[in-house]
Amino acid sequence: MKFRRSEGGAALVEFAVILPVLAILLMGIVDFGRYMYDSILAANAARAGVEYGAQNQVTAADSAGQEAAALADAQNISGLTATPKPPFCMAGGVVVVCGTSGASYYVEVTTTGTWSPIVKWPGLPATVTVSGSATMRVEQQ
Repeated sequence: MKFRRSEGGAALVEFAVILPVLAILLMGIVDFGRYMYDSILAANAARAGVEYGAQNQVTAADSAGQEAAALADAQNISGLTATPKPPFCMAGGVVVVCGTSGASYYVEVTTTGTWSPIVKWPGLPATVTVSGSATMRVEQQ
């Protein structure tokens, strides 16, 4: 008579061994997703600031308004700063002196913030800089 061995105990041991690996993998995926989300928020904040500045010549010169629009758009990023660049002119993809024939006004806003992982991973820094930048042509009136 042959006795059949139960394999239920072996499966439980294998699951107990692999469970910590799966948990670490899941935490890494969540942290990476949070990093990407904050990076997108920083880029969107820069876009909001530049959209405010691109409305007309007056808003293009309003760096405080551009900064406020960018900061209002991304309230969830810690230490977010927005830096509007003074308006500049371009013609044919090259920066030129404003007033040159065919030149258009442009505004640019750069945002920078910090992201901290939930888990302090060995070999990775405790905080990472996330940033975004956007440039847009100013509407001519």
